[in-house]
Amino acid sequence: MAKSVLVVEDEPNIVLSLEYVIKEAGYEVRVARDGEEALKAVEEAAPDLILLDVMIPKRDGYDVCQTIRANPAWNDVNIIMLTARGREVEREKGLALGADAYITKPFSTREPTDRLKRVLGAGASG
Repeated sequence: MAKSVLVVEDEPNIVLSLEYVIKEAGYEVRVARDGEEALKAVEEAAPDLILLDVMIPKRDGYDVCQTIRANPAWNDVNIIMLTARGREVEREKGLALGADAYITKPFSTREPTDRLKRVLGAGASG
């Protein structure tokens, strides 16, 4: 069964490109467009990894990350934060709240895919 990735992003063009490259890499992809939708998706079926934008509607990425890390049932969920906020203090905040990695926008679509592969291994497990 393929490992699953939840893309939490409100920018349609970024969602489309990430969805494409992640599927091409052999992972199952789901999309959430705001913080509340993201948490609902994790409750329904915890993904192996979340690509989490910081600046999203309803609940920001920091809040979503902190909420996920507060639930022991989701300890195995990897979180890579994606953000246009590249200052060191924001990066440190994301990592302090439990993110496993931090990618600053703009990025090539290869960067998140490479990080996914490093964290999750090959797309299909078995």
